[in-house]
Amino acid sequence: MVFYLKYRPKKISELDSEAVRSRLENVLSGKLPDKIPHAFLFTGPRGLGKTSTARIIAKSINCTNRKEKEIEPCNRCESCKSIISGSNLDVLEIDGASNRGIDEIRDLREKIRLAPLNSKKKIYIIDEVHMLTAEAFNALLKTLEEPPKHAVFILCTTEAQKVPLTITSRCFHIKFSRAVEEDLVGSFQRIIKGEGAKAEKQALLEIAILSDGSFRDGAKILEELISISPKITHDLVERKYKTKTINNNLNELINSFEKRDAGRGIKIVSNLSNDGIDFKLFTEELINKLHEDLLSKVDGKEAGLSLSETKELIEMLVKSHTSIKYAILPQLPLELTIVEWCSLDVGEKGANEPPGESHFIPNYVGTSRDKHDKILKELIDKLKSENFSTAGVLRGCSVEKFNDKELILSTGFKFHKERLSDKKTITLMEKLLLQIVGKNIKFSVISN
Repeated sequence: MVFYLKYRPKKISELDSEAVRSRLENVLSGKLPDKIPHAFLFTGPRGLGKTSTARIIAKSINCTNRKEKEIEPCNRCESCKSIISGSNLDVLEIDGASNRGIDEIRDLREKIRLAPLNSKKKIYIIDEVHMLTAEAFNALLKTLEEPPKHAVFILCTTEAQKVPLTITSRCFHIKFSRAVEEDLVGSFQRIIKGEGAKAEKQALLEIAILSDGSFRDGAKILEELISISPKITHDLVERKYKTKTINNNLNELINSFEKRDAGRGIKIVSNLSNDGIDFKLFTEELINKLHEDLLSKVDGKEAGLSLSETKELIEMLVKSHTSIKYAILPQLPLELTIVEWCSLDVGEKGANEPPGESHFIPNYVGTSRDKHDKILKELIDKLKSENFSTAGVLRGCSVEKFNDKELILSTGFKFHKERLSDKKTITLMEKLLLQIVGKNIKFSVISN
């Protein structure tokens, strides 16, 4: 069994987040099941234990051995054991993404009227509740407004802003914030002890950084390391995840962003790829470092990139990070961001218009630079809605020639030329050019 499931907390006292433990102790302490809130809302990023906590509450409410002033489930009675095994018919876990329609919620409303079979309370755990449709939320709201005494709802979501306020206001809300270093290390030490392994404190701190505030991700990293060696050292973490390499290259890449040096930035990414770096992790660390820079600039400590530049770059990298999951090459989204960023303030290369380009399409008047800037900008804007990643490639190009018959772009990157020279891409570009200028324009790309 994977570590995250094997060492999933079974009691409130075992929850890794001190803040969550404190809130639950306050709301459950000394209260009989009838005095417990009829609806909970757990919000926060993935991997922080929202669903695990929901199951603990279900056990605590229905535990037959629980005394009046206690809050912990015994984990030994038939009720607790059936909840742990997932066989308890009175504790239902519902995936909001798969059961998001009004029909599913109406069915839930009908069944919830029935009394529990073998438990004190019926517990409904709805995961990713933000995925429900508006109609389904309205149906759920009616149940939360007049809940049966024998039912408790526990709603979990990673996107709290998508849950209607009418739902939120009727729930006891607990926010699961990203795990702090102390909580993460405590969680790791519990796993280390359970596995009979050993670990250096510095190594655990490194793993906490790699976990990005997620208990689940931290447990996965720890599992990978223990499979290599029962003794987790700082050197082992470095060899496996190349943390030193990442830190050194973060500074170098940020420097290339400051100088808008695309060539150097692409070279850094190429070296990282050869070293087998995880680009999802690297991009996360890059965003975190720029975020720190952003906060320091807000405090008036200007250095390197300006405040507005740092903000814009972070926004671009967040989009890049989202694209990694679907990229053919894991380094490609970051490369496209580098090219796009470094070309934002770069002038076009075709500043001198060759003879014969002056008989021109209406709306494209002015100097050659004006015409080049305008057509490239409009083409990029049109392309964004059709193919966002190709639009990013286009930002790294310059207009070599533009007249009433053809548009020729130039690029210094072989990969970008190959991508823009694809037949489907050319067809798309010529279709967009027809929409922009009102006539057929041939599209092509050359290397500079």
